[in-house]
Amino acid sequence: MGAGKTTIGRALAKKLNKRFVDSDHEIESRTGATIPVIFEIEGEESFRRREADVIRELSAQHDIVLATGGGAILRAETREYLKQRGTVIYLRAGINQILQRTGRDKNRPLLQTADPRRKLEELSRQRDPYYREVADFVIETGRPNVQFLVQSILSQLELTPKQTADMLSTATEAANTAATTIAVEAISTLLNNATPAEPAMTASTLSAIALQVDLGERSYPITIGHGLLSNPELLTRHVAGKRAAIVTNDKVGPLYLAQVQKLLEDAGKQVTAIVLPDGEEEKTWNSLMKVFDVLLAEKCDRKTTMIALGGGVIGDLTGYAAASYMRGVPFVQIPTTLLSQVDSSVGGKTGINHPLGKNMIGAFYQPQAVIADTATLHTLPARELSAGLAEVIKHGAIIDAPFFDWIEANIGKLVAKDNAALAYSIQRSCEIKADVVRQDEREGGLRAILNFGHTFGHAIESGLGYGQWLHGEAVGCGMVMAADLSQRLGFIDVATKDRLTALIKAAGLPVVAPNLGTQRWLELMEVDKKNEGGQIKFILIKPLGQPLITSVPQDILLQTLAACTES
Repeated sequence: MGAGKTTIGRALAKKLNKRFVDSDHEIESRTGATIPVIFEIEGEESFRRREADVIRELSAQHDIVLATGGGAILRAETREYLKQRGTVIYLRAGINQILQRTGRDKNRPLLQTADPRRKLEELSRQRDPYYREVADFVIETGRPNVQFLVQSILSQLELTPKQTADMLSTATEAANTAATTIAVEAISTLLNNATPAEPAMTASTLSAIALQVDLGERSYPITIGHGLLSNPELLTRHVAGKRAAIVTNDKVGPLYLAQVQKLLEDAGKQVTAIVLPDGEEEKTWNSLMKVFDVLLAEKCDRKTTMIALGGGVIGDLTGYAAASYMRGVPFVQIPTTLLSQVDSSVGGKTGINHPLGKNMIGAFYQPQAVIADTATLHTLPARELSAGLAEVIKHGAIIDAPFFDWIEANIGKLVAKDNAALAYSIQRSCEIKADVVRQDEREGGLRAILNFGHTFGHAIESGLGYGQWLHGEAVGCGMVMAADLSQRLGFIDVATKDRLTALIKAAGLPVVAPNLGTQRWLELMEVDKKNEGGQIKFILIKPLGQPLITSVPQDILLQTLAACTES
């Protein structure tokens, strides 16, 4: 409730020239009574039966956009109708946003309690798994801009005439039929007589996910899906000026630069390409100057949009260049590694390394958009994929214990690059990080929890020399060390420490740290952005799924260093 289903559904129907139907309004029209009255007289169970009957009938109709009640998915038969008959869009809003939108609405019978917030939290825990079960993609509605949200939906649904024809041909050959009705949990719409229930179609074209990083005027969308770099409108809508500068490296460039450049040039943009050497060791002042040299030589103006095409190094460096060039130009993130898709491309942290510390020079600067094409992960070496899984595991360990459970159960699929598993891991990771960034954009407190494992990990990277271990490898090992420290302090038990260690190992990541020498370890960890007053701050877990920021007794820290490093 309060996610905007009726408002957005009506606007979407108008765009698509379809008929809009709201199942709650339909029930009221048929019974002559309001929803609160039905609840009061008949009770919720009776209302849900009425609702299921109405949705069964409506979801069999053609050419409609259907907004259902928020609790419709509680009945198994309704979930089946929605999944089998159409494309399901889950409009998702935070508890605070829903309270703001529904606080004075007396037509919400479930919220007529002494503590509406607690009731909403209870409903969210109960319903969210069902929403995710039926949804083809998720739209975050935190940004109160109806047209923006409608456009986000359209970007997931739109197909070119050729794609539609090809899909219909495939569907006809496979099933010799073409169903035309598409039911939607929050919104139902018809997509040019395509058959979304056909696995060959939903696996790629229709499975994109749209999220929103809600930062007021600095808000921006994250789009996750397979084959997004084949969608010209998805990128070009975020390049407002006539010029674009693509920054990439010599590993990613040969794979995707020509494709992205053509998308922009076909839209009439003048494109400048900047190709840097690959590697963490290239995330330096010299590389930043190379970018500025090209931008100035090509006379790029302040309306030029910079595009980061690559992993975390390219994203961080390009973002810092965009924040600094002419005191700030727009930029777009196109992350091509799992690590950058789940972490570094989201949240606006940009920067370069210094010989004395990682990411010590930089700025907070938000992109215009993040476009995460999961197809790029299929060209990723196994070692790079494992590095990205470290950040996925981190999000479960510090915020979402059920997500950690899911990762444990699906680690084999993730390592094997299963599309559906990867898409969900990226989606959930981005949701978690976006919510933390929304609450603490500039790392004044809460956002520091995202550095779980990083105090040890950054020390490993600096101590060995940048590029010897991948960032994700260092973070993965750092999480093992942080879990060991958490257990020694009594925050978690040995079984939890062993679970996390086993998962890190199953992801293909190192679980034993290099022996840098005790004094060198301490020196490196003292150069950390979280530290205050000379005290080393650690992100620990107390218990799994709940983070803690604290300093620790040095004797306990030395025990962890001795236990977790090579002898």
